[in-house]
Amino acid sequence: MRRLVSLSILGSFVLTSLVVRGQTLNPVFPGTDWERAQPAAVGLSAGRLDVLRSWLKMQKTTAMMVVVGGRVAFEYGDVSRATKIASVRKSVLAMMYGKYVVNGTIDLNKNVKQLGLDDQQPFLPMEEHAQLMHLLMARSGIYLNAGNANLTDQSPRRGAQPPGLYHQYQNWDFNAAGTAFEKLTGQNIYDALGSDLAAPLGFQDWDRKRQQKVDVMPDSRHPEYAMSLSTRDMARLGLLMSRHGMWRDARILPPGWSSQITSLVTPSDQIHPAGAGGAGLATRAGRWGYGLMWWVWDAPPYPGVISGPYQGAYTAMGANGQYITVFPADDTVVVHKVDIDADGAASVSPEEYTVVLDMLIAARCTAPCAAP
Repeated sequence: MRRLVSLSILGSFVLTSLVVRGQTLNPVFPGTDWERAQPAAVGLSAGRLDVLRSWLKMQKTTAMMVVVGGRVAFEYGDVSRATKIASVRKSVLAMMYGKYVVNGTIDLNKNVKQLGLDDQQPFLPMEEHAQLMHLLMARSGIYLNAGNANLTDQSPRRGAQPPGLYHQYQNWDFNAAGTAFEKLTGQNIYDALGSDLAAPLGFQDWDRKRQQKVDVMPDSRHPEYAMSLSTRDMARLGLLMSRHGMWRDARILPPGWSSQITSLVTPSDQIHPAGAGGAGLATRAGRWGYGLMWWVWDAPPYPGVISGPYQGAYTAMGANGQYITVFPADDTVVVHKVDIDADGAASVSPEEYTVVLDMLIAARCTAPCAAP
């Protein structure tokens, strides 16, 4: 059984060792490039990973990485190509919020009127009480158009739900949260992404010019803050989350922030609409609930099992097959990409991605792995 040995001292997360089937590894961080490890050295079966690779070739997957203890144990496709990450952008924004919430620049208790988030249609009196925290939880109760008819059409009628009571996965909350971030910090969201995450984590493929907002007028004044990142740079974000916001000796996310945004707020049976956004994965066996713009494991994998291979996991999800999934107990990060820039119709469904994760879990050795 794998376990991560750690100490928490005065809010600092100190990583000491990763124990894999009786073997001890010193967890690392990537430098200018990633360190590679033989699958057996991190408790994975090379043969079963070959089966996974064969499966991926039959899917629309264009790139995938598995990182264990900071080392790349599995790689598929062009992990350096930066493409649109769809709704994974929301989870990245949640990470960016932490620094400014803790230093007092952002007050999550401010409501949408105080924040000046008025849109093309005026707020209803009840909607004016929606707080910034409600936007991060997807519980604003504001069901305005946001340039995504698929989600908007599945929302309740306006005024049907008060702020904070009802979870509704729809883009108005998330896009408005992007506008609020820029208003309160005085920074362009992409400049902040570059300085707060890309630079300190040493993104290998960061290109500020590729980051372009999507205008959704006349539906809404709040644009989609689309992001374009490579698989291996997304893996750095996942590793930062797995390491509780620490990067070597530097604290990038405030103490406790990674845990706060990945703590369950909305149980899987309260996700609305079922099947929309990342909720397609949530509805498969009722597995995933929602935190603050991150999807959070909410159920054992099999009836009667208290814990299991997914226990403690959380994931960022984006349309067509974009994922950053973290198994913190193993210090394992999985990144999966479908290049929708090249083929907007290409897709790996939530169910298909679950098969990928299940195959990866099945590749874990039940005893010390045999060397290749």
